[in-house]
Order: sequence, then structure tokens, then C-alpha cells
Amino acid sequence: MYILDRNPNNPIISPKASVSWRDLSTCNPCPIKVGDTKMILFRAISRADRLEATDLTRSTIGIVEENEPQSARVLVEPSEEWDKYGCEDPRVTYMDGKYYIFYTALSGYPLAPEHIKVGLAISRDLKSIDEKHLITPFNAKAMSLFPEKINGKYWLALNAFTDKPPVKFSFASADSFEDFFDPEYWNEWMKNINDHSIELRRDDSEHVEVGAPPVKTDQGWLLIYSHIQQYFTNNKIFGFEAVLLNSENPLELVGRTRSAIATPEESYERYGYIPNVIFPTGALIEGDNLEIYYGGGDTTSNSMRLNLVDLLATITESEFSGLFERYEHNPILEPKAKHEWEAQAVFNPATLEFDGTIHIIYRAMSYDNTSVMGYATSNDGVSIDYRHPEPVYVPREDFEMKKSGPNGFSGCEDPRLTVIGDTIYMCYTAYNGVEPPRVAVTTISVNDFTNNNWDAWSTPVLISPEGIDDKDACIHPGVIDGQNIVLHRITHHLCADILHNLEFKNEFVDSCIDVMGPRMGMWDGEKLGIAGPPIETDQGWLQIYHGVAHPKGNERSVYAIGAALFDKDNPLKLLSRTAEAIMIPQTHYEKNGVVSTVVFPCGAIVRGDNLIIYYGGADKVVGVAKTSLAHLLDILTRKLY
Repeated sequence: MYILDRNPNNPIISPKASVSWRDLSTCNPCPIKVGDTKMILFRAISRADRLEATDLTRSTIGIVEENEPQSARVLVEPSEEWDKYGCEDPRVTYMDGKYYIFYTALSGYPLAPEHIKVGLAISRDLKSIDEKHLITPFNAKAMSLFPEKINGKYWLALNAFTDKPPVKFSFASADSFEDFFDPEYWNEWMKNINDHSIELRRDDSEHVEVGAPPVKTDQGWLLIYSHIQQYFTNNKIFGFEAVLLNSENPLELVGRTRSAIATPEESYERYGYIPNVIFPTGALIEGDNLEIYYGGGDTTSNSMRLNLVDLLATITESEFSGLFERYEHNPILEPKAKHEWEAQAVFNPATLEFDGTIHIIYRAMSYDNTSVMGYATSNDGVSIDYRHPEPVYVPREDFEMKKSGPNGFSGCEDPRLTVIGDTIYMCYTAYNGVEPPRVAVTTISVNDFTNNNWDAWSTPVLISPEGIDDKDACIHPGVIDGQNIVLHRITHHLCADILHNLEFKNEFVDSCIDVMGPRMGMWDGEKLGIAGPPIETDQGWLQIYHGVAHPKGNERSVYAIGAALFDKDNPLKLLSRTAEAIMIPQTHYEKNGVVSTVVFPCGAIVRGDNLIIYYGGADKVVGVAKTSLAHLLDILTRKLY
């Protein structure tokens, strides 16, 4: 598991209107260390030269010393027949006392695949260019040089036929570096191209490109590469992933990320010359962290960091284990055929602990699809000591009574419990089967709750507006400026609203303060919502949440679990968020049920260092899982910048 942190100084390089060679774009950066100085090469795009063609922009390769923006200058510019229409996307490697700068060379206009090849500029000091060579005689892009020989050979990573997909993610090796200048070398190489290539696409709808030059780690060669989902549509999702290759044989995969590391989120990534693009072109190890350099919106140069150890641990897992350990005797609650009210399913449990007893309020569903609440307790956190034979909360108001027919879905769904003072607030989804679901709230005293006085629930009231799909709600245990907060989900986003009081007399949630949203192309790219109420820790408010994605080849959406950390003093300020899911459906009782491939928690308990979550499996049963709270917080509080 790992988190990402974008550079607070992003964009680190931006276009400058007063400088003609970089007035349109400064993107796709690649860093290189020169002694103690970090130099950044980048693609610079000028506006169209109207003497040639009104839509013909010109790319050169610029260089700038980090933190010295006034030092920016052109390093590589078109000078040969094979690059006269542009030099794009540099990847630089230092080796044998030289800087090898591979780039995309454009030789024709209008552009066609045969005009797009790989060029090389060689410099001894990054002040001037000593040599230039055309490398590939065929369409190719994104070439980079491994920074040291492997078994006595020079190695390259490249994309062959990038503009004639499906692309080849390929490698080339040679005893002499000059072999790469020889067209005959490449003609021979092409005869067995499949032997020099690996497949990193997950299916035929995707596209991949070499990203940053390879980075050597103790566990192998790490390559950050461009990963584009839905490539053959107008809804491409640009992101990047990582692959780890054998240190002695780069054609052998050691492991790879299971999903996107990052996709466009920030404004400088979502808007630009080409919007909704992040494109990785450089990487450096900085202490314990890996810093990835990338273009945003084909306009700016940026960077982000993640912990290298965390990333490598994720990549080298033989299979997804997640952060949580499931109870070996899961599920702890299953439907009871002899109880009509919970004969079809029991799931999505909320929890509270008083005097060593864990109280579980769970959603139960009959075969006519009416949802009510059941009750059980556990002393050790996993074994059920008592289970109430009757529902402890049932639909009572018109807004949750069945209106859609005898077998339509309706009732009281997905409880979340918050204790404030001596009062328990239960938010739940009220649904009559016809109108959009709404948030309802009811209260009960701690004394009545622990004594099972279920007749003491207050009359529920709706707190979300009419006609709005609103659910996954809780009263936040914290406050802002002395005022209470309600968390809720509007369509796909986690929202908040400030409450004037907790009396709920005509108190409606009338705003959506956007707290956290889906990340397109990632495991939570479709929608998300809270699990249980946030948990107060010394580091901030820990929010376990569910995220939803619709993986290709899967008929159903997958509900998985993530974690986010919010500021202790400002509970709506997001500090960090897991880039990967920390729990996904894996067991038979999570993959098969009323709604398949679902893990959906509504409550959690902290006992010592154990964070124990209670969740619905496939909308059918209740499971329990635990993890180290300290370890989870350690990941969420990594100091990356």
C-alpha cells in the first residue's frame, strides 16, 4: 500500500508567453543529476509558424536547472532532415561520460506514422550537443537507455510502432553502443520483435508507452510507464503504472502494479493544450522516496512522490493480500431462514463498543426485499455472543414504506452510528422504492441502547433534500468552529454540510461541500462513500471508505475499501489517501451473493493497535477483518515533500 503526494510547487515548469520557443507548452520533463545539481530536460512547444502552416507548432528540447527558472534555454532543436519538424519528449541517461538524450523525431508534415521515429542527441556537458543520430528506421517513440550495462551489453527500452497500435513494449541490447546507429541492426532485430517484447496491456482496449528511464533498485529495474485506458475512444484515461524487471534480464517480469498509480486530478492535469493527460517521462530516487516527473495536460512539467519501499512491496506481492486480515471463521453473521425478516441477507453492519461489548446493528433483508435492522453483540470482536430474534428497527414513516410493488426494494438501509454525549445518532438510507433514496436520522440514548430498549428510537426525520439521490451518511464525531458536520454522498462524491444544531427540526442538508471524489481510471473511479464515521487519532481523522470501479471483463462493479486521513483541526481538509485499495473482494462470500464482488463496511472498532472493521460481503453476509492501526497511519502520514 502507498500514498502519493504531488509536489506543492507544481507546476515546476510552465509556458512563458514572452519566450517564443516555450510560449505554448513546457511538458514531459526528465531529470538528471549533474554533481549536486539537478537539471531537467523538457519538451517545449512554440506557437505555429504562420509562414509555414497555421497549425504547425514546433517542439524543441529545453533544459533548466531546478529552482533556477531563469536558466531555461534550448538544448536540442531541429537540425536534420529526420527531425526538422520537431524534437519531442526527451529521456536522458548518463553513461560512459556522456549524456544520451533519446527523443521523438518528426520528419514530415502533415504527420504520419512513418514521420515519427526515435532520434538521439549526445552531449558531454549538457551545454551543447556533440552528435545527433537517427536511431529507428521504423515508427517508434519513447526510447530510453538503461543507466548501466547488463551482462556486458547496452540495453534500451522502446515502443515500436507506437502510432500503429497495438504497440510493442520492447527492449534492445548490443555489445557496442554504435550498433544502435546501424539500420541493419534494427532490420535483424525486427525479424524477432516478439522475442524482444513484453505485454503490459491488460486488454486490447489499452495502450502503453515507455515512460521514465529505468531506475535501478535492490529488487530489479523499475520502469514507470504510461498506461492509457479506453485508448480507442474519445474518453481516454491517461495514467501511469510501474513494472519491475529482472536485474539480469529485463525481459523477465518480477512484478507490476495492479492498477493505475495516478490519473489526472489537479487542474494543471485536467486542463491544458491536451486536457486530462498525465504522462511520465522521468524518475529519480530521493532518499526513501521515488520522485516521478510528468507532463500535465501536455502543458506543464510536474512531479509527485511516493515511498519506494511501499511501492516495491506492493509490486512484488505474488497476489493481492491487502492491509486487512480476515477472521478465519468468516462470515460471522449469515441469513436465518427461520426469521423471515432476515432470511435473504444480513449485511452492512454499524458498530459501537461499550464496557468491552461490541454492539452490531446490521441491515437485514427479507425475500420481499424489505430492509430492517438486526442486532448482535460480540465480546472478543469476532464471535457472536448474542443475536436478537426480532428486528430492532423497522420502517415506520411514509418515506421508507414500500411503494414499488410487493417485491420492490424498500426500507431502512446501511446504518452508521455516532455517539455524541449520551446520545447515539443513527443515520441510514431511507428508501420507498419509487423516489430517490434519502438520508434519515434517528436517536436513542446510550442507556436505552445498551439495555436493548428498542422502543426508545426517536421518530426518524429526513435531513436530505427531496428528489436527490443521497446516502452513505453519518454525523461526524468532530466539529468545525463549534458546529457539527454531517457526511453524506451525493451521486458519486463524498460531501459534507455544516449543521446549526443536532435537534433536526427542519434541518436539511442543503449543500455539498466536496470532500473527496472518484479518481477516474483508478480502483475508486466510479463512485465512493464513507464506511463508518471517521475515527479520531493523534494524526488526524481516519476515514475508511468504499470505492467502486467497473473493471473490464467484469459484468459487475467491484466495491473495495480504501483509507483517507483528514486534518485533526479541520476535519474536511484531506491530508492523504491510499492510492490502492486496502481490501478487495477475494473470498467466495465476498464474490458471490445478492450483489457480487462487494466488501462494504459501515462500522469499525479500535482495540489497542487493532483496527477492526465490520463489513457486508456480497450484500449477503457479515464479515470482520483487522489491521494494525499504527501501520495504516504510518503509510498515510509518510513525509514525501
